[in-house]
Amino acid sequence: MTAAGNPSDALDLVQRWAAAEARNDAGLLDGLLADDFVGVGPLGFVLTRDQWLVRFRNGLINRAFAVEEPQAHEHGGTAAIVVGVLAQETSFQGGDNSGRFRVTLAAVRPADRWLLASAHIGPLQNPPAPPSP
Repeated sequence: MTAAGNPSDALDLVQRWAAAEARNDAGLLDGLLADDFVGVGPLGFVLTRDQWLVRFRNGLINRAFAVEEPQAHEHGGTAAIVVGVLAQETSFQGGDNSGRFRVTLAAVRPADRWLLASAHIGPLQNPPAPPSP
């Protein structure tokens, strides 16, 4: 990665994160998340880094997990926000959690590599219809 960082570096991090999630690989995720990572799930629950990493042991299974249409917005070479669409085929303790969600990811570069500082997964809805005349 370049010393100054660039949006493509943050996008690379997002793709590596999605691949680790798709593999249900907490060990790989461990190297991608910042120490103070915070994750917000699609129902609004908030998880610490440690809680995010144990999800697979607690019954989370990703069968597919991809960030589509990612758009990176770099801020000063040490932070970037990536907004996209999360497409997942997922279950938690046997219940289906599959769907398409809006995802906002915050990436930071405290040293020589990008880390994921935050993931916020929320509803993805069509815009409301315009009012009738």
